[in-house]
Amino acid sequence: MNEVVFPRTADGRRSSSALGRAVVADALRVADPAAAAAAEGERDWRKGYLRPFRALVEAGLDSGYDLARAGLDSVHERMRVVRDGEDVPLAEAFDIKAEAPPTVTVTGEGSRERELAIPYRGELLRGDTLHRQLDRWVERGVIEASCAEMVREVAAEPDWLNLSDQRIVVLGAGAEMGPLPAVLAWGGTVVGLDLPRPQLWARVAGTARKSAGTLIAPGSSVEDAGIDLLTGLPAAASWLLEREGRLVLGNYVYAPGAAYARLSAAVDALGVHVREQRPETALAFLATPTDAFAVPGDAVAQATSRFRERSAAARTTGALSGGRLLQPNYPEGADPGIADSLVPQQGPNYALAKRIQRWRASVSRQDGVPVSFSVAPPTRTRSVTSNRLLAAAYAGAHLFGVEIFAPATSNRLMAALMVHQLRKPRPAAPSAWVDETVGAAHGGLWRTAYQPRTALGLAAVRGLPAAVR
Repeated sequence: MNEVVFPRTADGRRSSSALGRAVVADALRVADPAAAAAAEGERDWRKGYLRPFRALVEAGLDSGYDLARAGLDSVHERMRVVRDGEDVPLAEAFDIKAEAPPTVTVTGEGSRERELAIPYRGELLRGDTLHRQLDRWVERGVIEASCAEMVREVAAEPDWLNLSDQRIVVLGAGAEMGPLPAVLAWGGTVVGLDLPRPQLWARVAGTARKSAGTLIAPGSSVEDAGIDLLTGLPAAASWLLEREGRLVLGNYVYAPGAAYARLSAAVDALGVHVREQRPETALAFLATPTDAFAVPGDAVAQATSRFRERSAAARTTGALSGGRLLQPNYPEGADPGIADSLVPQQGPNYALAKRIQRWRASVSRQDGVPVSFSVAPPTRTRSVTSNRLLAAAYAGAHLFGVEIFAPATSNRLMAALMVHQLRKPRPAAPSAWVDETVGAAHGGLWRTAYQPRTALGLAAVRGLPAAVR
């Protein structure tokens, strides 16, 4: 057993809340000691985590890289691995040498897609239709202009799509938002890792067989493929380090509840270890749009203009609610603004797991590592729609200027952004928050008139009939 776990508290419990509170406070301490103290003093972390996670963005406006390093240091210093009944530091997870499992290869039998085509509402966007849709998304504030430009550049360079010169490691091979289907369709090689679940691997292998690419996975057959990264880090590392070619380590894992924070820490440790052995390794991440980000002044200006032009019914609703509903997304004139789209229902473990990934992307790019990082659009994935409130809110989001994407659209769009960042890597911006805005496809959350949490309940009410069909 080599299981990644939370550290024990003074009373012997393993508490995700205690870990989250401590890590956030450690990160804040380098830039805002008062906010760090407030985070440490938050007794009900499950309900009170929103303010500290927003504070991480506010404090990071000028100190984002230092804050990210402090947060990652805290995660690695605090998290533990249980080995032979004893807790050891996370960094020692790879001290034992595990034998690499065998490898199963699935070779595609399909034809390679040779141009960028994005499925959208029953059609394939390519060529002029793709350019027109990108224009519409930018005009409506659904994606940032930089996102559209990156996609246009990939469309103009179709040879970029064939990633057979690299090994795209998809941690979370079965993830709906991961790039596995796109990379395989373009003729690339995917190195896939996910839980040892036969149904999952049957689906993934089926995708590979229909493609023009190649899938490589740990296991003697498709039926017994997979590694649990919470308990199998040494074996996963040994197996990955045997792969030939330049690795692109993509983090698309997910787990419910507290397991997600543990899994995010485990995957981060795996990435650090692999890069120590293979320094040329690149990294890839997707950020959730339901988080807090600093955004440029033009996003604030568009949201403010929309708020001024809101309907009489919206004005009345806001007034009668006593300030609880349909409040402005930003203070007028903020530059940068704080787009706070954190959703309480997703919880502090989800927020921490995603923040670990953001921190790693920031510090890695500053260190000169090739990094693909993009804010993904809100998407009707299984994990989101399993929450009834979120499913209903997503169904009603269009009434508030937010577009919810189908998984197939998000998947191909984000894969195109990954291609751009691998083919045309950019240096780190002077401020970490600026990097996070590049190529963002937030679905409109950054540019909607209303602070998202003040519209969430209304969107859910309006969307409930569609969500329960």
